Amino acid sequence: MQTLTKTSRIFTETYKEGRKYLLETEAKTVCMEYEIPVTRFKLAKNEAEAVKFAEEIGYPVVLKIVSPDILHKSDVGGVIVNIKNAKEVRNAHKQILENVKKHKADAKILGVLVQEMAPSSTEVIVGAIKDPQFGPAIMFGLGGIFVEVMKDVTFRIIPITEEEAREMITEVKAYPLLTGYRNLPPADIDAIVKILLGTSKLVMDHPEIKELDLNPIMVYEKGAKTVDARIILE
Repeated sequence: MQTLTKTSRIFTETYKEGRKYLLETEAKTVCMEYEIPVTRFKLAKNEAEAVKFAEEIGYPVVLKIVSPDILHKSDVGGVIVNIKNAKEVRNAHKQILENVKKHKADAKILGVLVQEMAPSSTEVIVGAIKDPQFGPAIMFGLGGIFVEVMKDVTFRIIPITEEEAREMITEVKAYPLLTGYRNLPPADIDAIVKILLGTSKLVMDHPEIKELDLNPIMVYEKGAKTVDARIILE
């Protein structure tokens, strides 16, 4: 199966390089193989490519550092959002490289990720962990403060069925927000179900996954987009 072959190849390369976590470009490529929608992105090797890719993707865009030596990009000033034109792309590209060199001068830099800036919407989180007793488990919750403050999440043992995916969505306390609340439009529940099932299949196919984090996922009236993807291997 081609899906497994491509994902397996990425995991093999990751191990070969002595890493346990995937670069964001790799994690999003894996997501795409499992039909988990992600924001459009391209890896720019230089400033000129960054401008070219930003024009192709369409403004506004986000720029992020891509380095095997930097796991938490925001902590080193490696992320700049809401970039609206070519001049801002050039400035942001320079700024990110300067910030990274200031924090970690010897960091190996593979390039700068140019990513579409997903419009604001209802945010959800999908994750997976390995429970020492029960094995792989999948998590769902609403993003933002609902995860950080209220810990409003629910879990299931993997693999899950479509029925279980729908149950998970209705179990979170903030579920009414997904059905349309005040000025918030209803979220595309079918799109969330598809992401949960895709994540379940990915983790089942690849038991070497120790931890997976898709956060935030922007959910719209039609469709959804994963903004950030993180995968850690055993």
